[in-house]
Amino acid sequence: MRLPVLFIVITVMLDAIGIGLIMPVMPALILEVQGGSLASAALWGGVLSTVFAVMQFLFSPLLGGLSDRYGRRPVLLLSLVVMVLDYILMAVASTMWLLVVGRIIGGITAATHGTASAYMADISKPGEKAANFGLIGAGFGVGFVLGPLVGGLLGEYGTRAPFYAAALLAALNAGFGWLILRETLTEANRRPFHWTRANPLGAFVSVARLPGIGRLLAVYFIYSVAFYVYPAVWSFFTQARFGWTPQTIGVSLALFGITMAIVQGWLIRYILRWLGEWRTVVYGLVFDTFAFGLIAAVTHGTVALLLTPIAALGAVITPALQGIMSQAVPDDAQGELQGVLTSAAALSMIVSPLMMTSVFAVFTREEAPIHFAGAPFLVSLVLMVLALVIFLRSRTTSGPS
Repeated sequence: MRLPVLFIVITVMLDAIGIGLIMPVMPALILEVQGGSLASAALWGGVLSTVFAVMQFLFSPLLGGLSDRYGRRPVLLLSLVVMVLDYILMAVASTMWLLVVGRIIGGITAATHGTASAYMADISKPGEKAANFGLIGAGFGVGFVLGPLVGGLLGEYGTRAPFYAAALLAALNAGFGWLILRETLTEANRRPFHWTRANPLGAFVSVARLPGIGRLLAVYFIYSVAFYVYPAVWSFFTQARFGWTPQTIGVSLALFGITMAIVQGWLIRYILRWLGEWRTVVYGLVFDTFAFGLIAAVTHGTVALLLTPIAALGAVITPALQGIMSQAVPDDAQGELQGVLTSAAALSMIVSPLMMTSVFAVFTREEAPIHFAGAPFLVSLVLMVLALVIFLRSRTTSGPS
């Protein structure tokens, strides 16, 4: 693996770690800072999670647009430096408002996912883009596993220890990038920065106007909303249906993340070679439709644990879609496109938990006419079918690769 590619994968992994790092220590950290009851701590926990996702949604197009104007290298390195300072702030914060400020800054620095993807697009040949985007997905998958794991293990040494460790990792990666990262944005591909394209709405409109992109963006967003059913309700669903302990839930999420990393970092190259990008997306959507149906219906915990890594075999959709769209936009719009995709993913992280937890609550409350803990996964199944229909319609206008 080339060193710049390794740097990009590590950067995305750190973004994902930042999402999950705080989870294991969040209750104890909030009680330590704020006091009060666990119920009030849970409310603050929701605030911290939401502001992180909102900032990522708002700032991804901005950072993508800046990288199209000033280059990928300065945006990535500056974001890593700010990330180091943010983790230190979280480590020493003594009030809830400082923690909120820390998560606001953390969400902004995590918005560099799109710039990292744009860098990968710059250094990839057209036929290699989807497979290389898979490496980014693999990095995110590893971070998805390591974030809660590192947070939980280091949390044994105090609620602040995970943040000091994350600051050290981010600082080392910033130094690594400073030494090996070359700029990939050429004068021919550089374009002026416009605020109308730097906000989420303007960026969505600008990118969606490109031929064949609008429907693919819709597929990407719908799929993301459906996919985020896992972090949204998995712990609640498995506890209600199977009586799983936090340890078993953690093992199942680790299995899912590891399998997703293997699929996106290695297996997808063979799937793309066999099916091509368009058919790979179709395979993933059909596979996930059946996987959601099986998870919703399963009644035995062991079977559900076995299904967890198998369900991750459908995780080819995101890199394949990214590859299709990256080839469809001009070279000077790669940062904007990837910023929009990161923003869409962040928006789905806001929408999906609200939707899925509400459905779960309706079908598991005591007075519910039908008690069915798997209802959110049926919602995801319907969304997958909708995404498949839209994708097939877009394929008839664009044609397969």
